[in-house]
Amino acid sequence: MVAAPYCGKLLADLGADVIKIERPRVGDGARRRGPFPGGVPHPEKSGLFLYLNTSKRGITLDLETEAGRGIFLRLVADAAALIDDWPPGELARIGLDPDALARANPRLVHTSITPFGASGPHRDFRTHHLNVYHSSPHTTFSTPAEGAPRRAPPRAGRYLAEYDAGLSAAVGTMAAVLGALATGTGERVEVSKQEALLCLERVDIGRQINPPKPPPWTGSIGGLLRAKDGWVMVTPVQNHQWEGLVRAMGSPEWTRSEACKDEAARQAHRDEIQPRIQEWADGLTRAEIYHRLQAEGTPAGPIQTVAEVRVWPQERERDFFVEIDHPEAGAQTYPSVPYRFDDVGWTGSRAPLLGEHNREILGERLGHASGELARLAASGVI
Repeated sequence: MVAAPYCGKLLADLGADVIKIERPRVGDGARRRGPFPGGVPHPEKSGLFLYLNTSKRGITLDLETEAGRGIFLRLVADAAALIDDWPPGELARIGLDPDALARANPRLVHTSITPFGASGPHRDFRTHHLNVYHSSPHTTFSTPAEGAPRRAPPRAGRYLAEYDAGLSAAVGTMAAVLGALATGTGERVEVSKQEALLCLERVDIGRQINPPKPPPWTGSIGGLLRAKDGWVMVTPVQNHQWEGLVRAMGSPEWTRSEACKDEAARQAHRDEIQPRIQEWADGLTRAEIYHRLQAEGTPAGPIQTVAEVRVWPQERERDFFVEIDHPEAGAQTYPSVPYRFDDVGWTGSRAPLLGEHNREILGERLGHASGELARLAASGVI
């Protein structure tokens, strides 16, 4: 619903011709998930689906039918890559095993995204996003201090693990396609959602694995601070960053004590230092803290809602948010892409309607006549 569509979206946004295959009449599960404009469910108006499927063409096809599999293999024969997020072995169950795909296209790159990978004791375990997210260390991050109360793990953001897996899959797919162009031989790219998360949580995994008994982590100096109008994140970890914070606070006398002389001392005296930093932040707005610290070279940023980010001057200046019109959902504002090319701007297009390109791809491209397409539709193949 998210990981494979996001992988395809990233490639489509870069210019690939991506064809999304959905089940006839039912479509992708994201069409029913929302959010929907006005809170009214509609299969063509889901914000999740519309975002994940920009720049793609869409067809409907039932791979459980012999006719559907035949059409699918004809599409595979002309494809650089196939991306799927079915459970391990599911394609093989319906006759689309690796050998069948290789016969159809020896140069095919087949990217498969699963919760725990295509091998190992958890290969066939089932999860939702929340389960696979909590199978990674992202929800704990560090060992609590001795005697500190153990808090419940934080809830994951919406589909965060799925997006991370989709990004990893897109990188792997692009590398394999380049390899296939050079060698003439296809490749299987196998992505584990859990391992995609593990690769992104680098620092704490290293802390836990390398020292036999890692010291308890009591938290960073600064960190999340309350401001007059919300919250800011401040990270004065290194000495020069701490010195910038000291200057921004007006160089108070307490910052010259032995407790503040270096990183180790500040960490050891965090319980004394943190309330003093918070007292300074209490009298300022997020913007005041942000600009004062940035001017001193100390990493800091305001904690913002989606609505605030949308009107933030930085993103307005860079035209990051774009408006795309849709025949059913109307004009909606979308995040664009996090990169810029000198000569080519992003030219993303709207997500497809369910089965919108059946005639174009199955008819014009594969040669099915109008009457045949009608029969395939009536029988539920498309």
